[in-house]
Amino acid sequence: MKQLQIAARNIFRNVRRSVMTISAIMVGAIAILLFGEFFMQIIRGLQTNFVIQSGHISIFKTGYFDFGSGNPGAYGIKNYEEVLATITNDFELKPLINVATPTINLFGIAGNFEVEASKTFFGKGLIPVDFNKMSKWDEHNLKYGDVRKPSVMSSVDETHGIVGVGLAKILGLCEKLKLKKCSQIPAKSKKAEANLSARNFGDLGKEDLVNEKVAIEPEKPRLDLLAATASGAPNVVSFFVDEASQQGVKEYDDAFVGMNFKLAQQLLFGRSEKQATGVVLQLNHTDDMDKVRIRLNSIFKEKNWDLEVRDLLELQPFYKQAVGMFTSIFSFIAVIMAVIVLFTVVNTMTMSVMERTNEIGTLRAIGVKRKGITEQFVLEGSILGMIGASLGIILGSIIGTMVNHSGFMWLPPGQAEAIPLRVLTTGVSGIIFSIWLGLVIMATVAAWIPARRASKMKVVDALGHI
Repeated sequence: MKQLQIAARNIFRNVRRSVMTISAIMVGAIAILLFGEFFMQIIRGLQTNFVIQSGHISIFKTGYFDFGSGNPGAYGIKNYEEVLATITNDFELKPLINVATPTINLFGIAGNFEVEASKTFFGKGLIPVDFNKMSKWDEHNLKYGDVRKPSVMSSVDETHGIVGVGLAKILGLCEKLKLKKCSQIPAKSKKAEANLSARNFGDLGKEDLVNEKVAIEPEKPRLDLLAATASGAPNVVSFFVDEASQQGVKEYDDAFVGMNFKLAQQLLFGRSEKQATGVVLQLNHTDDMDKVRIRLNSIFKEKNWDLEVRDLLELQPFYKQAVGMFTSIFSFIAVIMAVIVLFTVVNTMTMSVMERTNEIGTLRAIGVKRKGITEQFVLEGSILGMIGASLGIILGSIIGTMVNHSGFMWLPPGQAEAIPLRVLTTGVSGIIFSIWLGLVIMATVAAWIPARRASKMKVVDALGHI
């Protein structure tokens, strides 16, 4: 205790130098803490967006994940309803699952022949009720739902759905959908309009259409969707656009069509047996993914079903890449801050040793061992580190709270709409303790370097130092 009191007094012999050292440690703690909290917020935000889009786990027919995009109809799950019933009624899985829903992914050509425009599209067949429930998932309480608009997809009319804003622009739907900042395709001549046929997908006639509701829904912009069925035959359906929704990524936004699950079945499988290309599971908690995956594989083996399970990291490789990138950036910043703290404390303690050379000689002369000298200076460095790190954590937490209440908005990668700029201030006790302990250890190590040199001074030379 006496040695601690002496160390505390010694660090304030030169108040200005000690304050500068503490300030450097404090700034390092603030920088690492704020970026760490921002990093955690970004990762949780990305995770929330991906879980809303594709769930935690998807179930496919074996081979679909690698080859299904080339021929999705050939990898359909015929007994998807039985699969869903088995999963949702399983005593282990039921309490872990928030939403279990069938989906269909397909590719084709979307045409708006009122303006003679067509574009390849990526279609996603969804059950609107399940889709809306998935969009409310917020395990981390980020409250993105406060700025995210609810989907307008209808459960009543299967011919209605949504498209990406980019696709709406390409197909000339800006005016009809009343989109802002959207350039409308130049109007065609009346002669061209007169020559335009009602259906212009090759030689397909009205008898090839699965649904035909042009006269019933004239107020909604209409597209004709062409795709190949599981048997390879071309198939066309009429699709009425209720809304254009920004998808965040341009390539995805320029091709996205969100349609009712039943309409997607009609387009992909025609009049043959209706199937699903996948079953999506959204869990209540992300940490349960491994447990659910093991249980699913056990069920499929028991039932002898030819199905495979893919989790979030496989479905969304960008998420894993983003986590790795931000981890590298965080580590780089932490190392830089640690080096700054190291050299600052080394400089401070070196100056202290030089000023107290006679004192060191006196202490050695009255019997203090080298170990005692080393411990004294190391303790002083540790106190500087503890004070600086503690003040930095406190100020960093205050600044983080101020940022969260500032009302600033920003558009993160992959996000379609601006969200509040926030840093994660709850549930970060682990990172706070790690930062505090890391800076204290760094300050202690930095103090040990000049302390070791001080302890090796010869008594006679130290006493004779001027």
